[in-house]
Amino acid sequence: MKPSIFDDFALERTIKDHFGLGMEVDHVIAGPIPVSHTAAATVFLNGKKQLYVYIDAKSKLDVGDVRKMLTKMGLKAESFVPPKGRPNYFDEIARNRFQMVFPGRTHVTSDDLIYYRTLVPCNPALVQIQEIPNGEIRQFDTDAHGDWRVAVRFAYRRIRTS
Repeated sequence: MKPSIFDDFALERTIKDHFGLGMEVDHVIAGPIPVSHTAAATVFLNGKKQLYVYIDAKSKLDVGDVRKMLTKMGLKAESFVPPKGRPNYFDEIARNRFQMVFPGRTHVTSDDLIYYRTLVPCNPALVQIQEIPNGEIRQFDTDAHGDWRVAVRFAYRRIRTS
């Protein structure tokens, strides 16, 4: 057995425990690769050939931080997976933070919550990827020009079907 198989099983178990998804890790594309001084990401395909990124950090992360990491990695996010048992997690926390700033507002629209969704805590994060525009997945490297270098070349674009 390869040692990476144990990592795949551990990743599947972590995803099931934190996000409640019984997802199988079919193929790890890159990982764990550094995406900041304290965070690492694993990019993988599940059994349905959908691309996901799992990001875990030793420090606090919010949705805005994860989005920035994904942009620097060269990935385009489609959706964030909420924690297990809380399907409206991102909207609930954003609404609570909005109400703390504007306690008198009773009618809150989705447009009002756009900024507050970026402040929602998100560690660990599981993100479904829509595409890799340049065909390169980059990793954080302080020695590289611009602090990012190519980790893996991989082409992916999710085509929606009905």
